[in-house]
Amino acid sequence: MKAEERTDPPKSASEKEMLASWLDYERDTMLWKIDGVSGQNLRRPMVPSGTSLLGMIKHLGWVERGWFHKTFLGQDVDERVPWTKEDPDADFRIEPGETTQQVIDFYKEECRRSREIVARADVEDHAKRSDRTEFTLRWILIHMIEETARHNGHADILREQIDGVTGE
Repeated sequence: MKAEERTDPPKSASEKEMLASWLDYERDTMLWKIDGVSGQNLRRPMVPSGTSLLGMIKHLGWVERGWFHKTFLGQDVDERVPWTKEDPDADFRIEPGETTQQVIDFYKEECRRSREIVARADVEDHAKRSDRTEFTLRWILIHMIEETARHNGHADILREQIDGVTGE
């Protein structure tokens, strides 16, 4: 994804279209942040916590799945989540058998599936997961914009450490 391939959110639109467009913009921005980075550098932990650019992509894929599929739809989407109580940040870690393309494809597929969920719902609809019914789709969309934008800021810092490239 190149910066010029991102679609700017509309200046005027319905609330749902505006929120979905901003989330797509932030998703595209994350993919732009990794454009041109070698596979080795995408996997390289850049800070003491072990965070890498590709690890953030993997994490965001799991966050998409968790909020839209598990929380909003109430689906039991995957018992094989990578984290445990003993290893709560495992979703940031790239395992030896995972390829760069697999992680990117996982993220893109989760985003695609999330878009389908949003398209069929109203922003006033409540989550179906029994312990999270107080969350509306509006809240989830705003949270996902915040989550993805925050990690875009982290990606800026990591990318600058790798090759000096900075973004907006």
